[in-house]
Amino acid sequence: MSEVKVVIVDDHAMFRTGVRAELSRSPVIRIVGEAEDVDTAVKAIGEGQPDVVLLDVHLPGGGGVEVMRKAPAVDGSPRYLALSVSDAAEDVIGTIRGGARGYVTKTITGSELVAAIQRVSGGDAVFSPRLAGFVLDAFAGTIAIADIDEDLDRLTEREREVMRLIARGYSYKEVAGELFISIKTVETHMSNVLRKLQLSSRHELTRWANDRRLL
Repeated sequence: MSEVKVVIVDDHAMFRTGVRAELSRSPVIRIVGEAEDVDTAVKAIGEGQPDVVLLDVHLPGGGGVEVMRKAPAVDGSPRYLALSVSDAAEDVIGTIRGGARGYVTKTITGSELVAAIQRVSGGDAVFSPRLAGFVLDAFAGTIAIADIDEDLDRLTEREREVMRLIARGYSYKEVAGELFISIKTVETHMSNVLRKLQLSSRHELTRWANDRRLL
């Protein structure tokens, strides 16, 4: 099988290290660069000339869509595969609209990720099973993405991540571990989320997120 050159883009160094270790086990994957934000991603893509970019959705400097907008492209390459902790409908659809060929969550196994990279490199569209339904619903007009975006625009990218995890029932400690931040930082983000959305409790937040199909 032909070699696939890959750039890994994620703002968590520990996560990049883990992904690199998993992908390095495959003889068909060659890592040609890493990046932690939009600017370093654009540079790494230009220098490494990858076939596939593993792209986190939420990045310092503008997010994954901004990377796709700014990065150089030649003859349809690179192709982008989103690899994110977020499985929210608006993130999935926004990223696909921005140019990604696929979207998988960080619960994916190493062998599954290698297979997804190979498929995206070959031109296929790849989604985690639950996420494919979001894309179909969006094209069918059953998800009002514009309405969702209007509410979420009040939150920063990190606040959105905290909001989703808290709304799913994660404890502050679990959120801190998932996002590699301190418990105090989680508390600050949660306070900001409730204030911006004019909610008063975790229960209200869960109901708010569920009504908007963000869980």
